Amino acid sequence: MGQELDIELLNEILKRFHPVRESLIPVLQGVQDEFGYIHPDAVTPVAKYLKIFPSEVSGVITFYTQFTTTPRGKNVIRVCRGTACHVRGGRTVFQSVRKFTGLEDGETSEDMRFTFETVACLGACALSPVMVINKAYYGKLNAGRIEAVLKNLP
Repeated sequence: MGQELDIELLNEILKRFHPVRESLIPVLQGVQDEFGYIHPDAVTPVAKYLKIFPSEVSGVITFYTQFTTTPRGKNVIRVCRGTACHVRGGRTVFQSVRKFTGLEDGETSEDMRFTFETVACLGACALSPVMVINKAYYGKLNAGRIEAVLKNLP
C-alpha cells in the first residue's frame, strides 16, 4: 500500500483530457481505471493540470463512492443489498461471497485478488439477487452459482 505513484503514467492519462474543470470526474475515472485507485499523490498534479485547487479534487474523490484512495483487489465484488435483492435471497449472496473470500464488507484480500463491497443498489432488480464483479453482472444467484463464478476468477 506504500506504492509510489507512476508520475509518467499519470501524465499520459492527463494528456487524454482537456485541461478544464469539467474534465475532473472523467480524469479521476481514468486515473482509477489505470491504477485501480486514486493515489493520494495524484491529487496535486490533477489539480495543477485542470487549474483548480487540490481541495476541489479531494472533495470530489471523497464525495463520490465510485472513487477510492486505497488499492483494491484485482476482482472487485459488489453485492447488492437493495430491497429486491434482499427479498429474493441477497443474504445468501453476501454470506457466500464472505465465506469464499474470507472477507468482510469493505475489505481487500492480502494477495490483492479480491475486494468485497456491498452497495445500496446495482440497478438490476430484474436479475435479483445480483452481484457485479468488476463490470460483469451476475444475476438470479444461488450459493452454487456464486461459488462457481468466484472459483473461475483470475
